[in-house]
Amino acid sequence: MNVDFARRQMVRQQVRAWDVSDETVLNVIAACARELFVPSDYAHLAFADAEIPLGHGQYMMRPIVEGRLLQSLAIGQGDNVLEIGTGSGYLTACLATLAASVTSVDIYEDFVDRARERLSDAGIDNISLMHMDATRELPAGQFDVIAVTGSIPQPDPRFVEALIPGGRLFVVIGESPVMTAQLIRKDNADATVAETLFETDLKPLENAQGPPSFEF
Repeated sequence: MNVDFARRQMVRQQVRAWDVSDETVLNVIAACARELFVPSDYAHLAFADAEIPLGHGQYMMRPIVEGRLLQSLAIGQGDNVLEIGTGSGYLTACLATLAASVTSVDIYEDFVDRARERLSDAGIDNISLMHMDATRELPAGQFDVIAVTGSIPQPDPRFVEALIPGGRLFVVIGESPVMTAQLIRKDNADATVAETLFETDLKPLENAQGPPSFEF
């Protein structure tokens, strides 16, 4: 397989075709070696319009969802980014290419270890990887951008609190089979505005809690 050609075809036929028109984002996806981050058993699916199993019941996002996520966040070269759910490390690589720095957390330590190796092999070093359950705690500080790579059943105010004024949050909210990808902006008065981007169905974050049940 000519991987460079296959990657460019993925960008042209899938990502651009799904309303991703930001040339900076398209160039990053075309340049980041997605094939390096795919488990070896699924190498043949590296550029397919499919979720790819990673283990622990988790999946690598479809390229089109990754593209919409990156475009919606409008990441600048000076931005500090928090990624919740490192997974394979591929999206981490894309975020790090666009931003000043990325802090990425994952509940599975083996994901963190493998992502660290892959990112090092790719020459990406403006990242900090942490083994952490983001449904229980978040890294200290506030961030310009937060990307949540697993769905949550209901909004989590902690994610908004971890944004600086003017910050942006991408998150998928709801329960299968219908969820909505949302971009949430925090203004300088700490108020938020949510924009619905598209409908999708994404694996939930491990330990994400659903709405409380009612007893009568």
